[in-house]
Amino acid sequence: MEETNNIFHNIIVEGRKKLNISGIKDVVSFDDETIILETILGRLTIKGENLNIVSFNNETGELTAIGKLYAAVYTSDTKQSGGFISRLFR
Repeated sequence: MEETNNIFHNIIVEGRKKLNISGIKDVVSFDDETIILETILGRLTIKGENLNIVSFNNETGELTAIGKLYAAVYTSDTKQSGGFISRLFR
């Protein structure tokens, strides 16, 4: 497992209803269907239903979220190309 500044990145899913994630650098955005996180291993997008961030400790990089989990996807590109209009016409 890759290590950055002695911080590990782990995801623990409990029954598709609770997420415990470590190695979080920042919460980019969130709503009840999507949570976008910047982790030490890249951007992580969590998709689900009724998602809610219960706790986030910026110092330790630990986050807990609840809701119904559908997917967790890593992407290496941290910037989206273009703006709203260019994404609208893809």
